[in-house]
Amino acid sequence: MAKSRFHCPAKLAVGAIVNLPDNAAHHAAKVLRMQVDDVLTVFNGDGIDYRAHILRIHKNEVAIKITDAQNVVCESPLHVTLGQAISSGERMEFTLQKAVELGVAQIQPIAAERSVVKLTGERAAKRREHWQNVVISACEQSGRAFIPEVAPNLSLAEWLSRPDEFGMKLLLSPNADQTLHQLEKPQGKICLLIGCEGGLSEQEQQNALLCGFVPVRLGARVLRTETAAMAALAAMQTLWGDF
Repeated sequence: MAKSRFHCPAKLAVGAIVNLPDNAAHHAAKVLRMQVDDVLTVFNGDGIDYRAHILRIHKNEVAIKITDAQNVVCESPLHVTLGQAISSGERMEFTLQKAVELGVAQIQPIAAERSVVKLTGERAAKRREHWQNVVISACEQSGRAFIPEVAPNLSLAEWLSRPDEFGMKLLLSPNADQTLHQLEKPQGKICLLIGCEGGLSEQEQQNALLCGFVPVRLGARVLRTETAAMAALAAMQTLWGDF
């Protein structure tokens, strides 16, 4: 894999000539100072890395030609959907970035009762777009060629009312009686639900339990929301995944 790797949301195939997106073109030409004939890797989310070389650089435009394609085998054997209550500022971005690096398959932002950040309408759409770009950047860095989707924000009640196909549903709770290593290896998809800075409300927790979520704790210490997601995913990868 070439050292420089960029997301390119275009139809990619060997022999194709495409332009890098504006941000990627700027980074390649202005930041990395790449030149004509330099080699790079692009991906569009179809699970394939495409090796390419630069054909031309003109002002803010970088044209590349695809020369090779290779399936990327780095996805986790665990299919985990992260239901993350929306946290504030950089906490949410950190959570998404690390979740992608740790192999999460999908992310569902939850507008929890205690979420400090309240998002609706156009503001919610813009924030979702920003979060999706955070996910894409994490895929560029981590070598993933499939891009986890950041779903539209939902309240916990709305999300729980939807049909699911999960073989295991986990709710992180510092008061739970059991830990991850006490559970049997899950069959099928996994759902991991994590609260925001103030945690989920008592009612939200009860609603999750009524929908089949199993409460688990991560040791005897209370973790911050951004730490909880990272620690839980790393533990799951160690117990059942590819760590």
